[in-house]
Amino acid sequence: MNQENKLKPVLRLHVQKKEECCGSDHQHGSVNAAEPKHHKEHGHDHEHEHEHEHEHAHDHANACCAHGTQATDGVAITKSSPAPKGTSRVRYRIDKMDCPTEERLIRNRLEPMAGIVRLDFNLLNRELTVHHRLDDPQPIVTALVALDMGPSLIEAGAAPSAVPPALSAKLKGLLAISGLAAIAAEVIAWTTGQEGSWPVMVLAALSILSAGLPTLKKGWIAVKNLTLNIYFLMSLAVVGALIIGKWPEAAMVVFLFAVAEAIEALSLERARNAIKSLTALAPETAEVMTDGGWKDHPVASVLLGSRIRVRTGSRVPLDARIDSGRAALDQAPITGESLPVDKQVGDPLYAGSIVTDGVVEATVTAVAGESTLARIAAAIQDAQSQRAPTQRFVDEFARYYTPAVVVLALLVAVLGPVLIGGTWGDWLYQALVLLVIACPCALVVSTPITVVSGLAAAAKHGILIKGGAYLESGRLLKVVALDKTGTLTQGKPVLTDNEPFGDLPIEMALQIAASLDEHSTHPVAKALVSGWKLQQPDAATLPVEDFGVLNGRGVKGNIDGQSWHLGNHRLVEELGVCSPALEARLSLLENAGKTVIVLCAASGPVAIFAVADTVRPESFAAVTALKALNVVPVMLTGDNPATAKSIAAQLGIQDARGNLMPEDKQAAVAELKRRFGTVGMVGDGVNDAPALAQADIGFAMGAAGTATALETADVAIMDDDPRKIADFISLSRRCASVLKQNIGLALGIKVVFLALALSGHATLWMAVFADMGASLLVVFNGLRLLRR
Repeated sequence: MNQENKLKPVLRLHVQKKEECCGSDHQHGSVNAAEPKHHKEHGHDHEHEHEHEHEHAHDHANACCAHGTQATDGVAITKSSPAPKGTSRVRYRIDKMDCPTEERLIRNRLEPMAGIVRLDFNLLNRELTVHHRLDDPQPIVTALVALDMGPSLIEAGAAPSAVPPALSAKLKGLLAISGLAAIAAEVIAWTTGQEGSWPVMVLAALSILSAGLPTLKKGWIAVKNLTLNIYFLMSLAVVGALIIGKWPEAAMVVFLFAVAEAIEALSLERARNAIKSLTALAPETAEVMTDGGWKDHPVASVLLGSRIRVRTGSRVPLDARIDSGRAALDQAPITGESLPVDKQVGDPLYAGSIVTDGVVEATVTAVAGESTLARIAAAIQDAQSQRAPTQRFVDEFARYYTPAVVVLALLVAVLGPVLIGGTWGDWLYQALVLLVIACPCALVVSTPITVVSGLAAAAKHGILIKGGAYLESGRLLKVVALDKTGTLTQGKPVLTDNEPFGDLPIEMALQIAASLDEHSTHPVAKALVSGWKLQQPDAATLPVEDFGVLNGRGVKGNIDGQSWHLGNHRLVEELGVCSPALEARLSLLENAGKTVIVLCAASGPVAIFAVADTVRPESFAAVTALKALNVVPVMLTGDNPATAKSIAAQLGIQDARGNLMPEDKQAAVAELKRRFGTVGMVGDGVNDAPALAQADIGFAMGAAGTATALETADVAIMDDDPRKIADFISLSRRCASVLKQNIGLALGIKVVFLALALSGHATLWMAVFADMGASLLVVFNGLRLLRR
């Protein structure tokens, strides 16, 4: 089965736009009528591209077997992270999982178990999803309990439960006691010179018992499960320090590590709150019309098709479509648009947006769990569970790095006294210092917090990225191929030219043409009528008698007893009234990529009108921004080459390719990949699907309110602003820069303190301070992306 056929059964995007564009009568022929001459000779009515490009099918499942599909009433809904075939799924809340260290411990325990197929982690919400082939999932719970992870089952379909605050009052109290005791132990030991005196030992023990028991317990669990992690290394350092009589330092190690863990938890809580603020925006109640009038109902109980009312200052509770009223809405939480958007009858409302002015009544189009806002939340949660390439590399690096460090520390403890001299106790102490310094905690935690911050920053501005892999690879884009209609242009024709061709005043000619076209639903006819209304808002249409549709050519009718014809170039030729002067003028407009309409009286042509799809106001800035990033913009369109070149010239695009069928767009993307490397494809039509699948990153435009785009696109631009493509690439580059900084910081600090440890100038508490200080530095550096 070829790519195009595999990608046909896909849910439509912009259904409303398509309904606005598609008419049952095609009298005006091509909307961009500079079509090849043989099309006219054979009577082909080349439909305008916008009539079939407002659909999206970035179906990676069919393209590369990366994702699966789920059939629903004959329509394929592609999931970005489908469950493996033949598996069951169970979801747990893991109260004691808040960093990659615990994730690695759980992976090491569960992945080797028979029947476990895949593990998906959401560290921010402390959730674990297990895909398995077990008859009973009880062994999973048993294993998690053995790891002291505090698992609790989350029922299917349940929303994520609230995560408790990072610092409870009890924890703050224990940290305070531990800190005071550790400092007191250090002071007494320093002033008396007796590190093993009973006051020092008592204070150190109090410090360790106050804040160190969780660390020691996790260290013991790591040993039992043959996992060398931060808790194992810290526990080893504390026990070793106690064995050699370094009680004050053991206490200080425990206290500093507990404080650093608490600060790191607070930082993760900040990232969690950033995600939560994006998705917890819909109100809990909605004003619903009932038999007894308007009443407030819980949002979860409002049914599809219910009538709701939203007033000024209120948030929209559910996705809906306006039935009556007008309003201005702040859609920034959904689309990232900075200015309010005017809404009228027939326009969509998105849950979470705010009515800044006006009152509207609307019909609910999606229940609470299926709103655009809910889909965004699900997409972000899914994106969090997918590890980015850098994170996978760091995790793999840490898997080998940590055992190597343990071996190095053993060699230092054993061979130091033999090869260099000194006491066994001194070299054991340096080995413990080396263990703590070399711990990969900062390295491991640097990537997920940075990636999550980047995902949150993008979502806040209406760019939904479906995983860290795409956030990272965006910086590599060399070329961005852009569909024309609906991406760079408005996607619907407007009246651009009207000029007389005879003695009849153009105002009268336009009124006659509008009177004829008012009976048609064709996009070109609607554009002409809309243009007339803008120019003559107080005028009325004239009564038309004997109206008739001339298929593929135009319309005819009598007005005030006079016969009129309105149609395309072919109609003029059939009427035998096409003069050289008219031919020259029509050719000039057609070569500019416009659809030409001629009004003919019995005596001949009296006026010429032109309709064209106009460029979006943001498109020039979007192309300029891509060029500034040294990314080559390329236009791919199914429209004719004249139209493509005309639009490209306005935008400054050098490479514009027209007359492309879906398979041609796919081939063009493949050719661009061979020439340049990493390629992105931006589109919103079903005929873009093969090209979107072929591209390294597929961008879906105008994805707000459309389930397919949110589920299938690599990157979903929630509104129709093409400038956000460059914003995404810039964010990707900033994210990559922060990741490099974090890895450099983590490794650089370790190298410095390793040198100090090997030279005998580092102490245990300095080692903890260095390691956890590096962890906090990379966390805070990653959180900077939230401010973008």
